[in-house]
Amino acid sequence: MTASDDTGLLALADELYALPLEEFTPARDAKAKELKAEKELSAAVKKLKKPSVAAWVVNLFVRREAEQVEQVIAVGAALREAQEGMDGAELRALTRQRRQLTSAVTEQARTLAREEGLKVTQSVADQVEATLTAAMLDPACAQAVRSGLLTAALRSTGVDEVDVAAAVALPEALGFSASPTTAEEPAPPELHVVPEDEDTAAARRREAAEQALADAEEQVSEAEAALTEATTSVEELQARSLQLQSEIDETRRKLSGLEDSAEETDEELEEAESAQGEASTAHAAAVKTRDAAQKALDKIE
Repeated sequence: MTASDDTGLLALADELYALPLEEFTPARDAKAKELKAEKELSAAVKKLKKPSVAAWVVNLFVRREAEQVEQVIAVGAALREAQEGMDGAELRALTRQRRQLTSAVTEQARTLAREEGLKVTQSVADQVEATLTAAMLDPACAQAVRSGLLTAALRSTGVDEVDVAAAVALPEALGFSASPTTAEEPAPPELHVVPEDEDTAAARRREAAEQALADAEEQVSEAEAALTEATTSVEELQARSLQLQSEIDETRRKLSGLEDSAEETDEELEEAESAQGEASTAHAAAVKTRDAAQKALDKIE
């Protein structure tokens, strides 16, 4: 694609990622179809990835509260500079301050999402907070967040390099700032009362029950994932424990064998030392006898 196509694609992505989450895919596909005469641009639009729930919440917050996001990023930069030369206690206090800030901002993002009709689970909220923390710790992550074109949540320790390009819709997103949006004004309420018939009431109860079931199924799914992770960890540690116990047993057997060999060697050493003493005595006696015989021979000569 040409540079103008890249600019056009970035503008289209900016529009698409500002849409409600459930509207993203149909709007993207419709736009790609509309641009079918421009094959490369159409194909590029079609490849735009639907954001995860956490990424969409962060994108929404960036577009609605751009000034506050900039303040969070600025505070992060200031904290990074301040932490140089700090001791352990000061660093822990700094970390607490950072967590308090990201926790408060995450709660605001959850409120915005809820106003848009999207319920944010605790698991998603944790990913949102991790992404905001990454923006404070890592300048590249801050660029990705500022773009409003996130497709996946971010996580950073502030030490290891983060592949931010994989978490945004387009490489050009890094250095781009999302267009601000405002919440739609709510429609004026109807001032007349419409009686709810039995079928409508039943439908409303069913919808509420279906929503409750969906929420429960999501919680079950999250719990199953946590259980699977914990079970895997237990199985790995059990296998490691068995391996170590086997190595301990083998070492004990070797140690026992070495102790037996040491006792036998000590006994043999004692016998050898005794034989050495007897041989030394016999050697001295033989030398004495030889010397006496030599003297006797010398006198005869």
